[in-house]
Amino acid sequence: MQIIDGKKVSSEVKEEVRQQTLKLKETHGITPGLAVVIVGDDPASRVYVNNKKKACELVGFKSEEYALPAETTQQELLNLVETLNNKDDINGILVQLPLPKHLDDKAVIAAINPKKDVDAFHAVNVGKIMLGEYDFLPCTPAGVMEMLHSYNIEVSGKNCVVIGRSNIVGKPMAMLLLHENGTVTICHSRTKNLAEVTKQADILVAAVGRPKFVTADMVKDGAVVIDVGMDRDENGKLCGDVDFENVKDKCSYITPVPGGVGPMTIATLMKNTLKAAKIQNNI
Repeated sequence: MQIIDGKKVSSEVKEEVRQQTLKLKETHGITPGLAVVIVGDDPASRVYVNNKKKACELVGFKSEEYALPAETTQQELLNLVETLNNKDDINGILVQLPLPKHLDDKAVIAAINPKKDVDAFHAVNVGKIMLGEYDFLPCTPAGVMEMLHSYNIEVSGKNCVVIGRSNIVGKPMAMLLLHENGTVTICHSRTKNLAEVTKQADILVAAVGRPKFVTADMVKDGAVVIDVGMDRDENGKLCGDVDFENVKDKCSYITPVPGGVGPMTIATLMKNTLKAAKIQNNI
């Protein structure tokens, strides 16, 4: 069993972005800019936003944070997005989800200029991913693919099972595996005989948001197990959707939580922001 080290892979990706950013500054005088909008004071969101700011500093981006109070209205948020759409020095706009209950995240995502949508949640970018002609990929699924490539794990011809069908992870994850010729099954809460399906997987991706949901009896011997979950166990300790201790001995490769997929998500965000800066400046 080999652990897939997300921290290591993400460091390599960020270093590559840093080099390219230096080059962009030297040759074109352009510094990529990322604006992060956070509404309210969700503690997990705050951690993510701080990590994104740190990553921006590391790779040499300009970052702006807009921390809005929880009672911000829909119109105020949409006005801010419009302002950021029109700012030439901002190449990427990221609105941290989840938003407070009274706000409509779909309308907010739809308001972001698709060329600045570095999360790749806008319908235009989602459609492009479906066609396989994309500019940006959603950060978490793209981060997973980057890890698989980094460890030379072949997707073509493999049985790939994704547990979870969210627009943020499950659906685009399935699409990316399909683009690399994986045979893909998506499972969810209505799937019958879940363990029988997951046991067929050469590559199993867990993205359900339920602590230690995937147990050893659901995993085929020698499978590659990717854990996208970020949960807390009964003792409040950080864990994933996979029962790591019981599953690890059955796998050929497995991602830990923390230190697996998490760091990759932010590394991919940096990659997307750099690409956005290049596209907007016709480079």
